[in-house]
Amino acid sequence: MSDKELMQLAVAERNKSYCPYSGFSVGAALLCSDGSVFCGANIENASFSPTVCAERVAFFSAVNAGKREFVKIAIAGGKKGEKSDSICAPCGVCRQVMNEFCNEDFRILLGTEEELKSYTLGEILPLSFKL
Repeated sequence: MSDKELMQLAVAERNKSYCPYSGFSVGAALLCSDGSVFCGANIENASFSPTVCAERVAFFSAVNAGKREFVKIAIAGGKKGEKSDSICAPCGVCRQVMNEFCNEDFRILLGTEEELKSYTLGEILPLSFKL
């Protein structure tokens, strides 16, 4: 799957976001090594701590389905109901979840329908904690 196709899935996934408190919707599309794709959208909660990011929804769905090898993830975010014109980087918790299941060369695509930037996990999570 091309980077652009994966990003299009992430952009579309934003529509499934439940974000009544922040109004900020995020979609993610995770490509597994076998070609399967798992998507996720952020899901907020009034007490905030139980809120789950789109990236973790995608990863946890994939892991729950028995997947353990991942190629890349596309992440798109912005104000709910509006077309985004800026990139949305994963939070620290999501970076650590990626670190649990991926190597430093795992690709992270950040962007919009028009713009796409590619980073490795090693670039966005230097000096990571791993057992």
